[in-house]
Amino acid sequence: MQEKNEIKYYLKDSDQVLADLGVGHDGLSQAEASSRLEKYGKNELKEKASDPTWKIFLESFKDPMVIILIVAALIQIVTGSMMESLIIFLVLILNAVLGTVQTKKAESSINSLKQLSVPSAKVVRDGEKLTISSKDVVPGDIVLLEAGDYVPADGRLLEAESLKIVEGMLTGESEPANKLVDRIEEDCSVGDRVNMVYSTSMVVNGRAKFVCTSTGMDTEIGKIADMLDNTEVKQTPLQSNIEKFSKKLGVTILVICLFIFLVEVMRAMTHPNSGDLKVVILNSFIFAVAIAVAAIPEALSSIVTIVLSMGTNTMSKKNSIIRKLPAVETLGSTSVICTDKTGTLTMNKMTALEYYKYDGQNAGSIEVVEEGQKDLDNIGGFNTEDMISIAAALCNDSVISEDGKEIGDPTEVALTVFADKKGYITKRVRNTYPRLQEIPFDSDRKLMSTAHNIGGRDIMITKGAPDILISRSVKLLSGDQVIDMTDDIRKKIQEQNETYSRNALRVLAFGYRDLESGEVIDIAGEDNFVFIGLIAMIDPPRAEVIDAVAKAKSAGIKPIMITGDHKTTAVAIGESIGLFEDGDLSYTGQELDNLSEAELDQQLEKISVYARVSPQNKIRIVSAWQRKNKVTAMTGDGVNDAPALKSADIGIAMGSGTEVAKDASAMVLVDDNFASIIDAVEIGRTVYSNIKKSITYLFSGNLGAIISILFAVFADWSNPYTALQLIFINMVNDSLPAIALGMENPEEGIMSLAPRSKDEGLLGGGTWQAILSRGTFVGLAAIIAQYIGMQQSAELGVALAFTTLLLSRTFQTFACRSDFKNPFELGFFSNKYVILAVLICLGLFGIVMIPFIRPIFAIPVAYSIKDFAISLGLAIGSIICMEITKAISYKKKFK
Repeated sequence: MQEKNEIKYYLKDSDQVLADLGVGHDGLSQAEASSRLEKYGKNELKEKASDPTWKIFLESFKDPMVIILIVAALIQIVTGSMMESLIIFLVLILNAVLGTVQTKKAESSINSLKQLSVPSAKVVRDGEKLTISSKDVVPGDIVLLEAGDYVPADGRLLEAESLKIVEGMLTGESEPANKLVDRIEEDCSVGDRVNMVYSTSMVVNGRAKFVCTSTGMDTEIGKIADMLDNTEVKQTPLQSNIEKFSKKLGVTILVICLFIFLVEVMRAMTHPNSGDLKVVILNSFIFAVAIAVAAIPEALSSIVTIVLSMGTNTMSKKNSIIRKLPAVETLGSTSVICTDKTGTLTMNKMTALEYYKYDGQNAGSIEVVEEGQKDLDNIGGFNTEDMISIAAALCNDSVISEDGKEIGDPTEVALTVFADKKGYITKRVRNTYPRLQEIPFDSDRKLMSTAHNIGGRDIMITKGAPDILISRSVKLLSGDQVIDMTDDIRKKIQEQNETYSRNALRVLAFGYRDLESGEVIDIAGEDNFVFIGLIAMIDPPRAEVIDAVAKAKSAGIKPIMITGDHKTTAVAIGESIGLFEDGDLSYTGQELDNLSEAELDQQLEKISVYARVSPQNKIRIVSAWQRKNKVTAMTGDGVNDAPALKSADIGIAMGSGTEVAKDASAMVLVDDNFASIIDAVEIGRTVYSNIKKSITYLFSGNLGAIISILFAVFADWSNPYTALQLIFINMVNDSLPAIALGMENPEEGIMSLAPRSKDEGLLGGGTWQAILSRGTFVGLAAIIAQYIGMQQSAELGVALAFTTLLLSRTFQTFACRSDFKNPFELGFFSNKYVILAVLICLGLFGIVMIPFIRPIFAIPVAYSIKDFAISLGLAIGSIICMEITKAISYKKKFK
């Protein structure tokens, strides 16, 4: 393909380019496209290779505490303590293996996220329009573009209508480039190649057809791919907070370790019978370092990534694709959802119910019914009955394929069905009166115009918002007569439009204007229309939306409708789904513009519907809620929605929307369904709750170990654990149970709680209290165990403390499953991953109890089944204390 890249297609006529690429206007055949895909590969940029597994494994040994421990263990080997040091090495290697597995799992999960939302491309193959993954575009493909699309590959333009493309990534120019089809006469730079389009650039106006000339690394953007490879994956806010907290915790633990080390050394120096001072100092140093290794939760960041990623996978199964990982945690604190109406709250299946034409005394609304096929050859002159159907078919980009697949905007599809239903088969109408020129629809003008020759007359047909088109009409078609548009007639038409809107019907107006010979249509010429009529459509609410709105409100989330429709239509739909209630307010964009910031802030919480809004209105609404410190989600699908999607705390793009909107969003709704947003919020709350459960589990277990060690120091007891025991507990308890807690099911009532505060810290919401209380119970159980064992010997005290700490931390997994319910209320076996994690932990402990391994872990021969029963009883007792504390402290939250 490199050879083709060097061909200067912009210097050639389009027909010559097609010939060079071996393709016609009907596009490639599917067989040829498959062959080229195999030859040239996927249309994607090569990403920087991830670190190999061996490198990730070695990274595990870069932690300063681990390095110190290895050095100390080597010194211990030299001094004769071979076995314990070798076991320390073995446990560190196992820890590294676990860490590597976690890292690869997190990496795999993040990579899977990138695959969930791949841009699509519209191509022509075998003469049919198809939508495919942009990765499957090949050189020679005929690609179609419209406003809002990203250009999927480099190519030479074949057709262009008012085409403007932003190519700033390549040219540095912020202004959109006007594109033309004509051949360029002399060589020029990329920015001046007006008949070429380039991968990753953005269409902001018009539509076009181009032939793909290069893909993947052969594109212009592929030539600078090395610069893109240097981008780094940013941490989520939660991961950043955890890292900061862990660093502070690490400093605190190091201070404690230093204190313990100094106390041990002072004991050795003041007790002559304590043995060789050098050996005691070395052992004390290893013990202090082991405490640091065991107490600092170095795997926490990986665990958080895994839990977040599992949440995104769950969301993807419920039609919500997360594009930016922080959105998962942010969803849990969403307070306001600003949602579009069409397709999100409604079915996005517009159906034309009635139409209006002014025929003098017979003026009125007419129900749409099935009619026989019309003979276009026998249509004589212009009349309202013919023209309203012909206009609906012609000023329309939607297509219904032979197999019934609907392609295009739902409103336009409804117009196509309307024309077909009335016997004016759209495909035949378009073949009879082909489109000569066009001005695409945009949300600022709220109009679309196309030029045709009908009955020997060149005319421009325009469809759009009734208020705009009616105001610009100077005449109207009444039967087969063109009469003046009087104020009285205009008023009657407007009244009919209002009647439609009050009944939640969406209305489009149609008009036409005769063109001068050779006249080129433009926006300025969209005026002085002959009014044809109105078509009223309805997009019924989705059946599941009523429950979703009620669920959102019970969760303390305010759903707000923001739509381009009339206020009366929007309010009617809002009332039917429970979004708009007595006492709520509704505003149009124009009314909103007339409010000061202070007035908006005062009324904001009462406004449930915004109608006829502009993109600027959306940004203002989001900003107003953010001033109140509310986490705000915003939905959107168009190019103009991108700024609002970016400014919202969570931008939610529609799966059917433009690539620009998707790129600006944090989340994509595959099914465009409001109910899926509420499902995603519930999953987001669950994920955040589960992460805090994992944090509580890890920190409380570590705190219990520190409490028991400090107590032994101050009580002048022997150390309750050996260095190897602490490292073993770290390996056994710090990974699998924490990940298993991250897979906990949603708590009953989680959507009955108010959204958490935006400013709530990592340990807020009772987490710190839970860590403190549970850590205290674990520590007390270990202290009591050591005391009981010490009645026989110091060695037995260490064995009982070790067993009790490990069992308490293992069984604590059950207590951490909920902040409100005990394991039996949840369903003891409802989280199979917790059961599996606990069994694995107990199995690893069982290995320690094998007779020839026991001495390595300082388990004396005197340790019996009775001693194990004592440790087991104390561990279970600590869990019971946790459950009692939980019941007293938190049960009231669900009352």
